Amino acid sequence: MPGIEKLPIEETLEDSPQTRSLLGVFEEDTAAISNYCAQLYQAMHRIYDAQNELSAATHLTSRLLKEYDKQRFPLGGDDEVMSSTLQQFAKVIDELSSCHAVLSTQLADAMMFPITQFKERDLKEILTLKEVFQISSDDHDMAINRYSRLSKRRDNDKARAEAVEDVYTARKKQHQTMMHYFCSLNTLQYKKKTALLEPLLGYMQAQISFFKLGSENLTQQWEEFLGTIGASVQNVRREMEEEVGQMQETIQQMETTSDPLYAPCDPDPVHSPVSRNLTRKQGYLFIRNKTGLVSSSWERQYFFTQGGNLMQQARGEVAGGLVMDLDNSSVMAVDSDDRRFCFQVTAFDGKKAVTLQAESRKDCDEWISTINNISRRIYLSENAEELAARVNQTALEAVTPSPSFQQRHESMRPSKARPARASSITSVGSEPSPALSVLSLDALVAPDTPIQFDIISPVTEESEGPQRTSAQSGRRSNPFGESGDEASEDSEDSILHQLFIVRFLGSMEVRTDSADVISETMRQILAARAIHNIFRMTESHLLVTCDCLKLIDPQTQVTRLRFPLSSVLQCQSHQDNKRLFGFVLQTHRDPRSICYIFESNNDGEKISDSIGLAKQIAFHSEMDRKAVEKRKEEDKAKEKQQEELSKQRQIEKDLEEQSRLIAASSRPSATTPSSTDGHFLVLGQSENGEEAAQGEAPKQESDA
Repeated sequence: MPGIEKLPIEETLEDSPQTRSLLGVFEEDTAAISNYCAQLYQAMHRIYDAQNELSAATHLTSRLLKEYDKQRFPLGGDDEVMSSTLQQFAKVIDELSSCHAVLSTQLADAMMFPITQFKERDLKEILTLKEVFQISSDDHDMAINRYSRLSKRRDNDKARAEAVEDVYTARKKQHQTMMHYFCSLNTLQYKKKTALLEPLLGYMQAQISFFKLGSENLTQQWEEFLGTIGASVQNVRREMEEEVGQMQETIQQMETTSDPLYAPCDPDPVHSPVSRNLTRKQGYLFIRNKTGLVSSSWERQYFFTQGGNLMQQARGEVAGGLVMDLDNSSVMAVDSDDRRFCFQVTAFDGKKAVTLQAESRKDCDEWISTINNISRRIYLSENAEELAARVNQTALEAVTPSPSFQQRHESMRPSKARPARASSITSVGSEPSPALSVLSLDALVAPDTPIQFDIISPVTEESEGPQRTSAQSGRRSNPFGESGDEASEDSEDSILHQLFIVRFLGSMEVRTDSADVISETMRQILAARAIHNIFRMTESHLLVTCDCLKLIDPQTQVTRLRFPLSSVLQCQSHQDNKRLFGFVLQTHRDPRSICYIFESNNDGEKISDSIGLAKQIAFHSEMDRKAVEKRKEEDKAKEKQQEELSKQRQIEKDLEEQSRLIAASSRPSATTPSSTDGHFLVLGQSENGEEAAQGEAPKQESDA
C-alpha cells in the first residue's frame, strides 16, 4: 500500500508554525474522517437494521405460512395442495429465516463492531487528546508570558523560581501531550484504513456465508478477492503495530533527552556552547510593537531566516511574512526597561528597526551572530557555515599573535623585541596592503593601547587630576584632547552642512599618519568586538561643516563631541565594506594621534568625500581670508603714507606762511641777518625751524 503521511514527533518540542500547520492538516483530515465515518456508520446501521428486519419478517412469514391450516376461510379453506405447498414454503422460509438470523449475528460482529469501536473509541480519544493539548498549549503560553514579564529592575528570586517552575511544568505537559496527540493522529492514518476495510470485509464474508448455502459459484467468485483484501488488512495491521512501537520508543527517548530543555534558563555552556557559525536560525521571539507615543506591547511570534530575509509567522498562518532585509543590516544587544535578553535589528538604510527578545542569553547571542553572518552575505557562499567559522576564527586570531608574525617583526627590530601586538589578520574579503607587509605593526599602533568602545560625553566626565583644576576654573576639559578655545560656536553662514547617521565602533591611539593606519585600526577594533562579544554601538548624527565635525545625540540634539576640521589629518573608508570609515585626529595642544572608526548607513566614501570637500572649502576660505587681510594691511599702509605726506605738505605750507608774515612785519637792521638780495634767511623747514622762527619773531619786535 502507498506510504502514509505522519507527524514528526521529533519536532514537538520546537512547536514551530510549520508543525502546527501540518497538525492543522491532520486535524482537518481527522474531522473529515469523523464526518465520513458517521455517515458510513449510519448506512451500515441501516443495513444491519434492515437485515434484522428481514430476519424478523422472514420468521414472521414462515410462522404465518405454518398457521395457514388454522385459518378459517369462508371459501376454499379445505385446499390440501395449497396447504402442503405453503407448508413446504414455510419450511424453506423457516430455514431461510435461520440463515438471516445467522447473517444478522455475523453483521453485528464483523461489520458493526469494528466501525462502532473506531467511532466511539478511537475518534473520541483523539478529540479528548485535542482538548487536553489545547489546554496545555494555552497554559504554556501563559507561563511563558508570565516568565517574560519578570521585572529586570526588581529581581525576585522566589518569583523567578516560581515562573521557571511554571514554564517547566507547562512545557513538559505540552510536550508530552503533543507527542501522544501526534502518535494518535499518526495511528489514525492506519486505523482509518482498517476501520473502512474490516466492516466491508465482514459484511462480504457474512453475505458469502449466507449465500454459500445456495450458491457455491458465488463463493468461488468472491473468495480470491476477499482473500486478497483480508491479507492486505493483516499487513496494514502489522505495519501499524510496528509503527506504534517505534513511536513509543521515540516518545520515551525524547522524554529523557528533552527534560533539560523544558526550563527557559541558559544551559551549561560546556555541554551546549553558543554557536556563532550559523547562517540560518528559527525559533520563538517576542517583538516589540508600539501602541502609542510612549506605550508599547510585546507579542510572541515565530521568527526564521530565509536567505537574506528575516521572516515572522503566527500560529495558524500557512506562510510567514517579511520583517526586514538583513543584507548590510546591523544588530546589537540593547537594554530594555522591563525585558531581558533584548536585541535590535536595524535595516541598511536606518529607516526601520525592530526590537526582539530571546528566551535566554545563549539564544540571544546566537540570533545576533546569525544576523551578523547574514549581514555579511556569508549565506550566499556554497559552504556558508565553514566560511562563518573561518570568519570567527579570523576574529579570534586577530587578537592572538601568531608565531610567524611575531618572529617576522622581531627580526625587523635591532633591539630586544617587545611582546607582539595583536591584530595581524586582515578582514574577510580584503587583502593586506603592501605597506603593511613592510611597515611594523608597532609603527602604526602604539603598543598596549586601550580601545575605547563608547563615546564619553563631556557631561559624564569625572573631575579628577588635571581635569579638577580646569573644572574649578570654570572650564570643562575634553577627554579627546580638545580645548575650550577650539570648541567655539560654528559660524552660521557655513556653506556646507551635511548630516549622516553613524554608529561609533571604537577609537584608539595611533603613532603615524600613514594611509594604512585607518585600515589597521579597523581590523583591531572589529576583531576586539568579535572576540569580546561587543555588539552594542552608539548611534549619532555626524554633522560635517566647513569649520568642524560634530557628533550629535539624535534624541536630545546635544553635541557629544566636536572635532575641529583643522585637526583631522586624514579620512578613509574600508576597502571592501564601504559602510566602514574612520579618520585620524591630532590637536595642536596634544601631539597624540587618535583614530576614530564608525559604521554608517550610507557609503563611507561619501562621508570621506564630504570631509575632504569641507577641508578644501575651509582651505580656500582661509586663503581668501588671508588675501583679504593682506589687502587690508596694504590699504592701511597706503593710508598711513598718504597721511604722512599730507602732514609734510601742511608743515611746509605753515612755514612758508610764517616766513611771509615775518618778512612783511620786520624792517632791515644790522642785527637781523639777511641775504644779499635783502630777504630774510630761513633757518629750516622742520618743526625745530618753526619753533626757532617763532622764537625769533618776538626778539625782532623787541628790537624794533
